Amino acid sequence: MRGLCQRNKDGGHTTQAERLTTLTLISKQLKSGGFKRMNASSLKPKHVNYLVAQWQAQDLSIGTIKNRMTHLRWWAEKVGKSSVIPKDNIQLGIEHRQYVTQENKAKQVDEQTLTQITDPYVRMSLMLQQTFGLRRAYAQTRYETLTGWKSPKAGGLTSKELTP
Repeated sequence: MRGLCQRNKDGGHTTQAERLTTLTLISKQLKSGGFKRMNASSLKPKHVNYLVAQWQAQDLSIGTIKNRMTHLRWWAEKVGKSSVIPKDNIQLGIEHRQYVTQENKAKQVDEQTLTQITDPYVRMSLMLQQTFGLRRAYAQTRYETLTGWKSPKAGGLTSKELTP
């Protein structure tokens, strides 16, 4: 995976780093699942189905699963195997993303076990979730400051609902 990521540097530095971290995790999950003789071009639907089932069993958020699917699709595209992953996440049993408040995220973090917190991949995932949550919160606050209304994602009016 490292070689594949180094040969294909599309995206910003953060995206590239997240992709490498996620694909490394995916590789380890596949290996621990019994898929030991894999190389970058041996991706098959059974691998995708196994990963999605594992992530759902781990009770990961829909957003985390969708982010991982983005990196998995990138991998499939780079090795010419885009067809092994359905274009629609619903076909894989992945629901639509549900947005949660910062309070709920903080509560979720507090409720995790020490083992989960000390796992480096979980720590990285938590840091990324917090970063994106903070960015979203800033954008929503800034929108409200500039317009006087809540943003559409925070329950405000959509562009179609606004009058000229």
